[in-house]
Amino acid sequence: MSQPTIHVTAEDARNYVKNVLVGHGVSLENATIVARCLIAADLRGVDTHGMNRIPSYVERLRQGVLAGSATPEVKQITPVVTQVDARNGWGFVAADAGMEAAIESAKLYGIGMASVKHSNHFGMSAWIVQKAIDAGMMSLVFTNSSPAMPAWGGKEKLLGVSPLACGAPGKENDFILDMSPSLAARGKVYKAQRRGETIPEGWALDKEGRSTTDPSAALDGGVMLPMGGPKGSGLAVMMDVFSGVLSGSAFAGHVTGPYDPSKSSDVGHFLVAIKPDLFMSLDEFRDRMQYLYDRVVSAEKAAGVDRIYFPGEIEQLRQEEREITGIPLVQAEIDALNAEAIKVGVEPLKPKPR
Repeated sequence: MSQPTIHVTAEDARNYVKNVLVGHGVSLENATIVARCLIAADLRGVDTHGMNRIPSYVERLRQGVLAGSATPEVKQITPVVTQVDARNGWGFVAADAGMEAAIESAKLYGIGMASVKHSNHFGMSAWIVQKAIDAGMMSLVFTNSSPAMPAWGGKEKLLGVSPLACGAPGKENDFILDMSPSLAARGKVYKAQRRGETIPEGWALDKEGRSTTDPSAALDGGVMLPMGGPKGSGLAVMMDVFSGVLSGSAFAGHVTGPYDPSKSSDVGHFLVAIKPDLFMSLDEFRDRMQYLYDRVVSAEKAAGVDRIYFPGEIEQLRQEEREITGIPLVQAEIDALNAEAIKVGVEPLKPKPR
């Protein structure tokens, strides 16, 4: 049974996240970056990667397996390649530093790449793509993650449900693709479990290898299923190659997940920024992107389809709505979040005034 929806403002949510993290000993600079990235996910409707992650993150802080105030070590390897050692700090902070370095390289040389090692979960990939777009750049964003999915033909949890993302600036509508190689992001299963809801048939198997709609059964020894069979499995391997093997971080099923406070995660990321006006003027590039957008959204619709959306467009529309109406939560989520605020004596999260 669905619970009533309670809305909170983005500003209050950012302040809540920042204050709770600072209360747990995180530097203000790092807490500000994490808050910005988490609430960006909530605004875009990616609730699985927003402020509801705070209880699991702060538990990792309390257990000493996440270095909340670590400053990433940024090392220039070549004029266009940067290595970032997250030093077991926030994935948000390390990825922010890595994409910033890649953007600076791309401004001078047309392309920049950053490899990030010894990192942690960085939430929704789209915020990194947006950072590149805001700088006028195209981008590729890869990461690996903890095992949740079998290799095609297997039944063992081996591959991460590791998102791959990319983007490009448009004239009126930017292109942002942020997708998981599984049929659904694992965060959606955690969200269903948190809210007492079922998951759709075909998302996951239980530990006996049977299809399940129970999120708890999917998470307790079960596995997520790859999209497109061997294609989704192959994409997950690709994330491990570019993010884990290349960077020197954990791979092949050895990344520790953000909900496991027993040891450091050792996640790897792979970030690329590309200057879009390498072969034509920026105006011409943006005009071509606009033509692509127009062709996609005005394509002939299948039966029962009211509108065709460009990748990232639904999330952008949702952000515009939520910046006005607020971010929707249920009481159980607010209670879990405020339990963390109480522990460190900071202002709890309050519903948006009607």
